[in-house]
Amino acid sequence: MRIILVDSVHPLLAERLSAAGHEVIAGHHLADAELAKELGPVEGIVVRSRRLSADLMRHARSLQFVARVGSGLENVDRTYCRTKDIVVLNSPEGNRDGVGELCVAQTLALLKHLPRANRQVHEGLWLREENRGTDLCGMTVGIIGYGHMGSAFAEKLSGFGVRILAHDKYRSDFGTDRVEESTLDQLLALSRIISLHLPLSEDTRHYADAEFFNKLGQRAWFLNTSRGPITDTKALLDALDRGTIIGAALDVLEYERADLDGLDPAIDPTTQRRLYAHDRVLLTPHIAGVTHEGKWKMAAVLADKILAAFP
Repeated sequence: MRIILVDSVHPLLAERLSAAGHEVIAGHHLADAELAKELGPVEGIVVRSRRLSADLMRHARSLQFVARVGSGLENVDRTYCRTKDIVVLNSPEGNRDGVGELCVAQTLALLKHLPRANRQVHEGLWLREENRGTDLCGMTVGIIGYGHMGSAFAEKLSGFGVRILAHDKYRSDFGTDRVEESTLDQLLALSRIISLHLPLSEDTRHYADAEFFNKLGQRAWFLNTSRGPITDTKALLDALDRGTIIGAALDVLEYERADLDGLDPAIDPTTQRRLYAHDRVLLTPHIAGVTHEGKWKMAAVLADKILAAFP
């Protein structure tokens, strides 16, 4: 098969595909107009964060598969792929450990006031009582979306002595001796820490909105490592200002560009400024799954899936 890589990915993927006899073409340096001209004889496309629209994929008249290095598939027009019987693959297994570990780090950083305490000491302040923390042990943690990422967070929490509630609209019978299946209302009523692990779709856009935060049964901490638009940022900030949310950790922002490699300052600049100035929000630049090990694992997992489907 002729397979084109339209994003920069770990070289292991090209090595594995080439070793299996496929022709691998580098296309990550091409703009869409130039890329369209190269797609005619292509049978496979490997993508990371680039947008694969129906208009672009139509140029690949022999296309049999699209393989995404990573988890989310919102950058691929899956409706077009379904109508053309194009196989769509992804590799969430590859970076699940990185995501689960960052969620633990976010949780502890919020509970122990680490960003604020670090900044204060750098400024010459030594405020111990003002930075008295909260123990994770004994808390109830609510995980919304129990796929690869949500279950990875649950696994990493196993030694912390917490109760874990998990809600997944599309899954059932996944409960274990450590994880309790829960309704959304029960999870929101009982959880002190709430973590989102949902794919982005029209059903999940602004999933965490004003109504969501109003359903909380007690003050809680909030995490989002999935996709930015799943959280209504203004509603979250309002909940923070009311004290409903004690602190939030966002690895993804509503204002990320479609390619996930930067922010769009034109999207609701007033709320953006309010977010960046908030001292109880911990922000990171979409790095939960960005680890050295995860980059290799995602390539290895995707190579396995492509070669299994198209030996």
